[in-house]
Amino acid sequence: MKSTLARALLQSCCLFTGLSLAVQAADVRNYPTRPVRIIVPSPAGSGGGDLYARLIGRKLAEQWGQQVIVDNRPGAGMSLGAIVAAKSPADGYTLFVAHPNAMTVGAVLRVKQPYDPIKDFAPITMLMAAPSMFVVHPSSAINSVGDLLAAARRRPGELSFGTSGLGSVGHLIGELLSQTTKVKFLHVPYKGSQPALLDLVAGRIDMVSSALASQITLVRDGKLKAIATTGLKRARLTPTVPTVAESGVPGFDVTAWYGVAAPANTPTAIINKLNKEIQQTMLMPEVQEPMLLEGGEFSPTTPQQFATIIHNELAKWAQVVKIAGIKPE
Repeated sequence: MKSTLARALLQSCCLFTGLSLAVQAADVRNYPTRPVRIIVPSPAGSGGGDLYARLIGRKLAEQWGQQVIVDNRPGAGMSLGAIVAAKSPADGYTLFVAHPNAMTVGAVLRVKQPYDPIKDFAPITMLMAAPSMFVVHPSSAINSVGDLLAAARRRPGELSFGTSGLGSVGHLIGELLSQTTKVKFLHVPYKGSQPALLDLVAGRIDMVSSALASQITLVRDGKLKAIATTGLKRARLTPTVPTVAESGVPGFDVTAWYGVAAPANTPTAIINKLNKEIQQTMLMPEVQEPMLLEGGEFSPTTPQQFATIIHNELAKWAQVVKIAGIKPE
């Protein structure tokens, strides 16, 4: 009797599981059945993540026959948009344009972090990655990373590098170079990269570390001199400029990136579907061309690869911040 009852219960469970999986499969095939929201943690018209969301969202909307709404939530170093996304239902109808300011660098610089970049998000794919660049005044005797390090060793703690602010990506890149090479620089924080670049053009500081795209025009116009980019490979926009890694600092690799994530516990089947379909839109010329003008490189990943990148960068920047003695705010 007990054996018969056990078999009946087992059969019922298997039937229920089978029906549940069938329903999930049908849901994924039909997904989405209503508008999808993409939260962008930066202002409308600001380029970067906002541009990518609109380009990709437009193509997904055409493909799905559903509206894709770009919801700009700027503020608090991109963490405001991240908070909204992390607290949204995990049903595939809220996506988030992820960036290091929200997921890695920024996360280790906030005392009260209201979300967990690892536990509260399900990575879908990286979209673009772009290096930063070290630039100096055209008249500077520094022409390479080797020259830069030699000058810093002659003047420990005096060679100044300007960034867009305390705890910015540029600041941490400078700290990482300092820690890796055992040299001392003088950090000069500004309220944005443009004031730093203007002071460098005027000869008031020795070097700037900031996003390649923010400096490329000044370099092309001869107002600044590029000495190195920070990715492992040379940048498409500056193929004659060597990387820090090939200039005597092996393994040095820092890129700013944009990707797409969803709230944690979003069904895996939906994550995989989005991964495939988002990457398909990135192959379209009308999407590729304006995205490449932003200065980055296409960097599609699997969800697992993107999760690993976020995890590794969190650990790396936490260590840099600790050694540098930067106090989270």
